Amino acid sequence: MPLERRAVRGGLSAEPAAEAGHVREPLAGIRAITFDFGNTLAPVSRAGLLAVTERTALEATAALGLQDPGPFHEVWTAERERQLREDVPAFREMDMEQRATRVVARLRGMPAPGPLERWDDVAAADRAAPADVAAILDAYSRAFVEAIAPAAGAGELLATLAGRGFRLAILSNWPLATTIDRYATAAGWAPYLAGIFVSQRIGAIKPHPAIFAFAAQHLAVPPREILHVGDDWAADVVGASAAGWRVAWLRGAQVDTPLPTSSRTSGPDPDLELDRLTDLASRIADPTA
Repeated sequence: MPLERRAVRGGLSAEPAAEAGHVREPLAGIRAITFDFGNTLAPVSRAGLLAVTERTALEATAALGLQDPGPFHEVWTAERERQLREDVPAFREMDMEQRATRVVARLRGMPAPGPLERWDDVAAADRAAPADVAAILDAYSRAFVEAIAPAAGAGELLATLAGRGFRLAILSNWPLATTIDRYATAAGWAPYLAGIFVSQRIGAIKPHPAIFAFAAQHLAVPPREILHVGDDWAADVVGASAAGWRVAWLRGAQVDTPLPTSSRTSGPDPDLELDRLTDLASRIADPTA
């Protein structure tokens, strides 16, 4: 599926949005904007992730000298579910290298631990050559870039906002940062981005304050002058608000997705609520020096 590479002709409108017979004033005082990746810049459906896993299984099976991709697909899915159970509640990002190592170890005869047992990752690494693990991760990244299309208008939005003087970045929970790097390059987003901040590199996942502090430091912008745009209530809205940032919540973006999700609860009110990502251009005032 081709990635979006549209040229900008005049950009997206920066006029105040009208609703219910009145004009909403654009949010002012913002100098930098960060975007979540999965289900914000890149919608990830169950069918989409299944396609990624199937492509990864085909290539990985060939690289490992196996015949049937079915066992790889089954074991990969099981180990992903294990990591979701064990890592996310502890605010740890899932480790894709660890997952690939465990998958290879299982395919080469190492039994999986029971539900209440921990993996012996040292023993697993003895059965998985680094080249095999690298081949699996490379296959996964390429499959994701090829199978998952960007959100409608995402590239044009980034170009428009960068042209208006905002510092832009991706700030996302994701288990393999190189996948986002490659995706941003393939989509043509890289020239508009001042940074790509990913939980796997930083060592903490949203809503932990450490990941927001890391991004703010590298953007060199005070927290109250940063707007974070994301779809997940707990990770994006609660996390960014607690860090002292402004927040734009992308509503209704978590339908039919295998990614971790959360529902709106009492707590912070987003500064903006968006039904479409591209609505952001008209809801935010130009930055001031």
